[in-house]
Amino acid sequence: MMRINFKTILLILMVAVASSILTYWGNCTRLLFVNKPEVQLQQKQEQHLVNIEPTYQDIDCNINGGYLISCRKEGDEVYIPFSFIHKYFEIYGKLATYDGVERFEWLHSYSKILSPKSKYDSRGVFMTFENYNVEIRERVKCITGYDGVPMSTQWETQGYYYPTQIAQFGLSHYSKNLTEPEPHRKIIEDAENLKKNWQISQGSTLTRTFDEYKNTYIYEFTTPELSKQGIYLQLNHILSFVIKFDLYIIDNTTITIVLQNREKKDLYYLHYSTIDTVLSTNNNHIYYGIGKRKNTWHRLTRDLIIDLQKGININDNTNKVKKIKLTKLKLKIIKIILIGNGKIDNITLSTSEHIEQFYDSARWFVNNQNKTTGGWSNNVKRKLAIGMNILEPGWYSGMGQGHALSVLSRAYYHSGDDNYLIAAINGLKPFKTLSENGGVLAKFLDKFIWYEEYPTQPASFILNGFIYALIGLYDLKTIAHGYDDANDAGKLFDDGMISLKNMLTLFDTGYRTTYDLRHFTLKIAPNIARWDYHATHINQLLLINTIDDDPIFSLTAERWIGYMNGKRAAHN
Repeated sequence: MMRINFKTILLILMVAVASSILTYWGNCTRLLFVNKPEVQLQQKQEQHLVNIEPTYQDIDCNINGGYLISCRKEGDEVYIPFSFIHKYFEIYGKLATYDGVERFEWLHSYSKILSPKSKYDSRGVFMTFENYNVEIRERVKCITGYDGVPMSTQWETQGYYYPTQIAQFGLSHYSKNLTEPEPHRKIIEDAENLKKNWQISQGSTLTRTFDEYKNTYIYEFTTPELSKQGIYLQLNHILSFVIKFDLYIIDNTTITIVLQNREKKDLYYLHYSTIDTVLSTNNNHIYYGIGKRKNTWHRLTRDLIIDLQKGININDNTNKVKKIKLTKLKLKIIKIILIGNGKIDNITLSTSEHIEQFYDSARWFVNNQNKTTGGWSNNVKRKLAIGMNILEPGWYSGMGQGHALSVLSRAYYHSGDDNYLIAAINGLKPFKTLSENGGVLAKFLDKFIWYEEYPTQPASFILNGFIYALIGLYDLKTIAHGYDDANDAGKLFDDGMISLKNMLTLFDTGYRTTYDLRHFTLKIAPNIARWDYHATHINQLLLINTIDDDPIFSLTAERWIGYMNGKRAAHN
């Protein structure tokens, strides 16, 4: 039997008494506070929160008998997941935070309307093309070394010249030249002095001579046939990555620009060489063919960042592999190398050279026009819709012809060179030739003329392409005003405007526009325009309305803008 001493018993009794006193005091204190009204109210609220049941319940939603999805019911309201609404109704939404407050933004369209700030000017910015960056598009293979214009892969992976895209490239750079600040330029070498420290490898020569054709000093260079080191100039240049230089090819020549990743120290070699291959790569060596135009001066303007991006991603045609992206902030130019036999002058690095790239586009249209037909051909097969004939390579586009007129008119205005005006006037011929005879002219109900973007049989009557054609005709009509040969542009424009005013509402479904009139010519379901095309229709009408103030344009544009905000035409 365990013996408990007196001190232990006394300690136990003291703890018990103290515990009783504290319990009694706590109960008394609790009673005093509970009697206060605000405490009683708080206790009732806390008790309510403990016992409350969720206000919603999960239920299934049967959507038109075709979909069964999980929804939530709260009272008499049913909540459907926005992810389903987005796909089912083509509605767009996102969570956004403003001033620390989160909200959900609901949009019926993903496109924006850009209203003209003033009357359209054929000498100025083309629509909103100052916002275009044609060369970075996925469907642009590269900017060719020979012509300095985009090569498309939209309908053929090997690449082909697409006049519409080439014109958009030119118009975007013309517009940027008017809207962007003057670029920063640095002359790397103009042969006017001997201060540049060119490194000349054994067997190579670099001679400063006076060129009578250019009426200035230039450098003539030669290197041994198998030379890899060549003649080079060491650099440490950042931020300005558009290079231009004048080149005279005597024999096989390569100009190499070496770039370095400032973080990883990787080297990239951009070779501009007298080969016919448009673009090829070998590890970090990227080759652009500049052709073999010998014994003539030619200016090359290259955006080194674009050339590098297109080169390192050339083999990724699946879009499944994440593309490598190298920005100008990560790179620097460390070397320029001359190899072969030729002459060079005016090596310049700039932040941009928009007007040079615009003229690359304009010269392409002068040099690649079919002088007999006046057209710029699309040398790729195109199938627009089942029931329409396939367009075999060599077809003309009303949109492409119109865009070309917009480029050439501006080039003529800017330079005064008659070659641009002559090409533009000759480019009117396809507008006068029926599509079945190789032109772009179609007729609606044998009454209203239409300039076909895709000259199919039966006609497709694409709206945006037709309006672009009208704008091109207007540009030529305006800039060549007073020239007898350009009067046809005015008549073709006026005839087209009559058609547009009479046929415009045929593209209106009451909630969105149609891309074309295949529902009329093929008697099939309407080809509803994507929101970006719908917005283009509106932007075009707003522009046309600054030229012609007929209410049909402003009222229709206003209604179509309403469709982008969820409005629909009234029903019976």
